[in-house]
Amino acid sequence: MSEDSNRARDHLANERTFLAWVRTGVAVVVFGFAIGRFSIAIRQLSLIEGRAASTSGLSVWLGLVAIVAGVVLTVAGLARYRQTRAQLESGTFEPAGLVIYLVASLTAIFGLGLGGYLLYIEMRLR
Repeated sequence: MSEDSNRARDHLANERTFLAWVRTGVAVVVFGFAIGRFSIAIRQLSLIEGRAASTSGLSVWLGLVAIVAGVVLTVAGLARYRQTRAQLESGTFEPAGLVIYLVASLTAIFGLGLGGYLLYIEMRLR
């Protein structure tokens, strides 16, 4: 295999990785929108049924956090893409370290927080 085909393969892999970051960011933004919208829909349903509209609680705020997190993920993916591209060009590629642990940890914390919130709502409605 020639040096040019290896270089092209490395850059194409970097682009695919960047697109995975973008897909993940978009999914988190849409998920956040759904969380926030669900709260608004429940409030509207309460009004239609003639009940007092309850507050949205944390749902809207959790939705906003998810939307911001999705945007941050996309920007982080772009930063990582540019860094990797420069490293590939200079022949000094270093695998991601801290960013992988940070994204995984924040995702786990957010997921546990959402799960705890859902459990809290369920227990409160009983």
